[in-house]
Amino acid sequence: MSLAPLLAVPLAGLLSAGLIVALKPLLQRYALARPNARSSHRVPTPQGGGIAIIAATLAVAGLLALPGGVAPGGAEWPALMLATLVLAGVGTVDDIRPLPASLRLVIQAGAVAALVITTEGRLLPEMPLWLERGVAVLAGLWFVNLVNFMDGLDWMTLAEFVPVTAFLTLLGLVGAFAPAPALVASALLGGLLGFAPFNRPVARLFMGDVGSLPLGLIVAWLLFRLATEGGLAAAVILPLYPLADATLTLLWRLRRGEKVWQAHRSHFYQVATVNGFPVSEVVGSVFAVQVGLAGLAGATLLWPRPAVTLACLALAAGLVGWLLRRFARPRVKGL
Repeated sequence: MSLAPLLAVPLAGLLSAGLIVALKPLLQRYALARPNARSSHRVPTPQGGGIAIIAATLAVAGLLALPGGVAPGGAEWPALMLATLVLAGVGTVDDIRPLPASLRLVIQAGAVAALVITTEGRLLPEMPLWLERGVAVLAGLWFVNLVNFMDGLDWMTLAEFVPVTAFLTLLGLVGAFAPAPALVASALLGGLLGFAPFNRPVARLFMGDVGSLPLGLIVAWLLFRLATEGGLAAAVILPLYPLADATLTLLWRLRRGEKVWQAHRSHFYQVATVNGFPVSEVVGSVFAVQVGLAGLAGATLLWPRPAVTLACLALAAGLVGWLLRRFARPRVKGL
């Protein structure tokens, strides 16, 4: 059992927090987020805190991977680092001066494709490789964007992905997940925790696209690696709340003929605040559901039998559906 993930969490957390303190004056000057149709805040707030999260993740994972030979061979590790940096760069520019949606999408697709092509392993060996990889690229591209869409409330991204990264870190500690992705997951967990004090409601700092885009890419890669190691059901269950919220919202907006690339406040977690739910209750509920999903994902790995897998998938869908339904209705006082 490698203890590197245990070391990565505090190192990345301290580095992330330290970078935020150092960079915050610059972010206040050059990356101020003003309220718009998508915003949940009412006053201009600096964004770009994701720089610290991603920098801490890459630095700590890269540093700890070297002495133990943890980094995978071939082009996978360089592709992960380079693709993450590319999306962080795109997010940085977009936070300061918005880029055309088409340009962002092309660059994102290239980053995801590079990572999918260089990552070894198969999801469904009976499927033609070209088809499997094509589906994986589309899924990865959607995941990168849905993480960005779901970053619209204080602590929301933390509530969604701290349980995911903590679960993957635990898998690595017990030897049930490959060392390289386990190390990246633990470093990302530390980076998120270091950012948490600055983003707690009412947030003094936002993550920004510089954080949400590469965060989505890293988590997509982690889930892809989990799926190729026999944990396909677990990889679906772990991010099920943000996946369901973003996907259903997109489909309903398409059905209503709305311009889906424009800013909006139609996500279930955003509707919940309109319906009277305090921010703390929204993110607390999402965090609790994500912890429950991690437990169900763990069950599919502990007992990899079809009956258990189907039961866990059904329970996960029911749990997420219950929360979405709850958010969609006006809050009843006292409940």
